[in-house]
Amino acid sequence: MDFFNLPVRTKVGRVVPKNAFDEYTNTKQKKLFTDCIQRISWTHKLSADTVNLDAKDIQEIQVFKVELKQKSDILKILDIINKAIPYHIVFWVEYNGEAYISTASKHLHPTNDDIAVIDWTFTSDWFNKDDNSYEINLKGSLDAVFKDLCVQLTGKPELGKQSLGSILKNQQEVDRLKKEISKLKSAISRSKQFNDKVELNIKLRQAEKLLESILSS
Repeated sequence: MDFFNLPVRTKVGRVVPKNAFDEYTNTKQKKLFTDCIQRISWTHKLSADTVNLDAKDIQEIQVFKVELKQKSDILKILDIINKAIPYHIVFWVEYNGEAYISTASKHLHPTNDDIAVIDWTFTSDWFNKDDNSYEINLKGSLDAVFKDLCVQLTGKPELGKQSLGSILKNQQEVDRLKKEISKLKSAISRSKQFNDKVELNIKLRQAEKLLESILSS
């Protein structure tokens, strides 16, 4: 099944051996690959040659299908693959009739061209694989194609008016504030001093207000 209905000329159809990433993994991570992954397939390649679109910052987009042995969180595995392969990758992760999509904005490591640095990962929820509503729209440029999918995965189409850099900063700030709010709530529950609780609650309200402002903008 071609879950994105991409042109035939983009098709690759090649199995990627799990041990291809051995040099990027430790013993524990190798076990994750073995325990969680049934098969990794390189299904499509989007490039100037295969889709006749201009490329600026993003030269190629690869599409990988990852079939699982069990329904589990494999973000750490996807991170390893993302860091090992310099091109942007769209992952279709599938298990027992369900699927989710994940992709990461990344850039090459400044001192090591063999490793990519992940800026942010965009991921959908699980859904019935026959009801996929996400699309890879081959319009404009490869940069525009990637940004459009990232916007779809945020669930906020209004972000389409922003640059990918702005979207990344937005998502990173939301994540930072959510972590800060969680830490403040934990600190409040542990605190035994009234004055400390008051100060922490003020910081909590400020963080929640800022988060609400970002999410509603």
